[in-house]
Amino acid sequence: MTRTPLRRFLDYAVLSVLAFVFVLPVLYLVLGSFKPSDEVLSGLTGFLPTHLSLDNYSAVLNSFNSDATGYYWRFMGISVLVSTVVVLGGLIVNSMAAYGLSRLRWRGQGALFTLVLLLMMVPFEAVAVPLFYLLNDQRNTIYIQALPFIANAFSIYQFATFFRAIPPSIEEAARIDGAGPWRTFFAIIVPMSKPVYASVAILTFLIQWSSFLWPVLMVSDPAVRPLPLQMSVFQGQQPVDWGQVLAFGVLLVLPVLIVFAFFQRWFVQGVASSAVKG
Repeated sequence: MTRTPLRRFLDYAVLSVLAFVFVLPVLYLVLGSFKPSDEVLSGLTGFLPTHLSLDNYSAVLNSFNSDATGYYWRFMGISVLVSTVVVLGGLIVNSMAAYGLSRLRWRGQGALFTLVLLLMMVPFEAVAVPLFYLLNDQRNTIYIQALPFIANAFSIYQFATFFRAIPPSIEEAARIDGAGPWRTFFAIIVPMSKPVYASVAILTFLIQWSSFLWPVLMVSDPAVRPLPLQMSVFQGQQPVDWGQVLAFGVLLVLPVLIVFAFFQRWFVQGVASSAVKG
């Protein structure tokens, strides 16, 4: 159905207002990170770009530049390493599991896929304490921050949903040409599935990068502390310098924006194809 000019105008007006509302906190975060602490919590005047400087960023980096306080770039490096391992490992493990559950035929396939769907309903908080006691001997290590999160039921569901939309005739043609399941998956399915890989990568990185509960339980050594946990320690110091806290927040968010910018072309393609199918 063709929309009238008035309907289009109203749609764009509502979307513009919503976009503006969602952008406001980000704008306040960025502007506040460049302002003195006494001007950060000053209401709507905090949006005025006055008295801007890089002092807050310099203070944050200088606050973590010794063995006693830890090094900012070490906290950043640990978060990047853990998130990268979870994303790359998850893309491989979850996509292969989803392919086996959605495209191959074997006994018990439906029951196992139903189990995966049920696991999506179990929040991490429900299994955090049992995992803590199970893996308590591995506390204060880097790999234990990543290992429990590589396999993910929601990622398997996303991959399986996308794979099921691929026409079976493509795989039939590959079998006629002599390709087995492994070659079909890596040479045909994976190149056709860039949108879902990008979507899963972005969502996985976002969730893992902001992970807080598991590091709180498993990490007490500053040498292996990830960036979000270190930010909570920094924010708890008295007196609170809100300008520096916001600068720390910008540094924390920046890698997420970089990852989204890298994958956004395929992510947008996936969203558009989902909208057309819907």
